[in-house]
Amino acid sequence: MLDDKNGSGRCTFALLDNTIPVSGGARAQSASMNGVSGLSNETKFRKIMQITESRPASREKEKGRDGEEVVALSRGLDVLRRIAAANAPVSNRELAEWTGIPKPTISRLTATLVSANLLFQLPDSERFVLTASVLELSNGFLRNFDIRARARPFLIELADRTTLSVHLAVRDRLDMVVIDTIRPRSAVLVSRLEVGSRMDLGRTAVGRAYLAALGEADRASLLDSLRIASGDDWPSIDGSLRPGLEDAVRRGFAISTGEWHHGLNAVAAGFVGPSGQRYAVNCGGAEYQAPRDALLNEVAPALLECVAKITHEIGGTPSARLSE
Repeated sequence: MLDDKNGSGRCTFALLDNTIPVSGGARAQSASMNGVSGLSNETKFRKIMQITESRPASREKEKGRDGEEVVALSRGLDVLRRIAAANAPVSNRELAEWTGIPKPTISRLTATLVSANLLFQLPDSERFVLTASVLELSNGFLRNFDIRARARPFLIELADRTTLSVHLAVRDRLDMVVIDTIRPRSAVLVSRLEVGSRMDLGRTAVGRAYLAALGEADRASLLDSLRIASGDDWPSIDGSLRPGLEDAVRRGFAISTGEWHHGLNAVAAGFVGPSGQRYAVNCGGAEYQAPRDALLNEVAPALLECVAKITHEIGGTPSARLSE
């Protein structure tokens, strides 16, 4: 959501991360091969996989022995993700509806996670929330992101220069996840996207910038996964994604005007870190703050300059140079 920093009220314009609301059990339960368009990308993909692939229990045990996948661990991590994505405490029934895992199994998983101090069960309730122990995992991840600390001065410079919100993001499955966010000091309205917020891979500038920074084979594979997960929504997504992606590869930056959320515009550019991992820098705001012409003529050059400074600092490669 966009906040009014002067205290004159709250703007009705909203920025929503790509999560499953706690009341979405019925919606998730009704998903099928012909009805997954209302769910997030990751959820659609999981629902399609549940419909098209059903492994017997003996095969699950074999996979654990073969070292390919430990199903109990995978399910436990899925439970943690669902609870992290919810905007209120979650019950075993809701988890069973969202994941497709039988409720008795869900009950055992949540009991195990409570014992491991990763979940807390609210008193006199069947509902669960994450504990502070989960922060150890996320903080361990962020501590190893030296790139984040080294990029921050340039992100701050970009935010102040453009008076727009700036985000550094990486991909997690079929979403882009914010790992750093900078709000301009002089702006009246600022984005409420926080560290950990998710952005759509196919409809946002930051997602397209990330895709443009990939090699052709990796890009084709990821687009195919996105096509499967998008279901009936794919034709409308692909209609703007393909030309936008071609422009991003050619120009070195991507632009999205009102495609993810009406009234929200942004430009983004990707880059490759020294270890080969891809990142993207997003710069945007409300339409009146960031009209398309201003994004193309003023913000995009500043963004590309910012990315060039970051890659020079860390020893990476800007997306703009990958196609040269």
